[in-house]
Amino acid sequence: MDTTGYIASIFIGISLGLIGGGGSILTVPVLVYLFGIDAAVATVYSLFIVGMTSVAGSFTYFRKGLVNMKTALIFGIPSIISVFLTRTFFVPAIPDEVFTLANFSLTKDIMLMLLFAVLMIFASYNMIKKCKGEDCFKTDNKPVKNTAIVLQGALVGFVTGLIGAGGGFLIIPALVGLLKLDIKNAIGTSLFIIALNSLFGFGVSVSHFVIEWNLILKILGLAILGVLIGSWLSTKIDGKKLKPAFGWFVLVMGVYILIKETLI
Repeated sequence: MDTTGYIASIFIGISLGLIGGGGSILTVPVLVYLFGIDAAVATVYSLFIVGMTSVAGSFTYFRKGLVNMKTALIFGIPSIISVFLTRTFFVPAIPDEVFTLANFSLTKDIMLMLLFAVLMIFASYNMIKKCKGEDCFKTDNKPVKNTAIVLQGALVGFVTGLIGAGGGFLIIPALVGLLKLDIKNAIGTSLFIIALNSLFGFGVSVSHFVIEWNLILKILGLAILGVLIGSWLSTKIDGKKLKPAFGWFVLVMGVYILIKETLI
């Protein structure tokens, strides 16, 4: 399965480079189902892979001045605090066996994968729905309260810290809908926030696990290669047209994980 996993790693990066996100949500399933890594460990590996891939993905946006640093700090500080609290206190407190009911035992790994499946299904909606640019995230013109921004940042940090996903599908709507960034600035700023959150979460967790650096560096290298391929393809193909198809794929994967972890 390793060969399939390495091929899938390239497509994680291609998705990021071509449609501006989505690929990171496949990282944990690839690590768990194709490389046979425990879910709890996979979330840590994912933090590093997603973080470094986002650094590579945000480079072009930095060069074009499409990363709003002020917004990144306003949104990112509560997010980073949430990542720290989640990885330091919440995740270690989850027991290896959450509960047993009849013949079904909910372990920590199964629970994390079920949460990931729900996240994938939720994220697929944002990819499938038909809208253009900022129209996807329209809100009313009422003043945005700082509390709403802080809570949204904390939610993203919790998601990132708990299951190792970048949370771009939460960040971009918040940046466009709450903070009124245009879509290109939102994507660039989102990648920067994802990089900060993910690498910070990895730094908090790395001392608690034995890291297979050879494996994750190979996956990272292939994912970054995918980003470069995706960025090149984005000049030839309209990524927006492919986004719904990728959304359906993510939806199917999310449903498959739900069924596999509960019924199979």
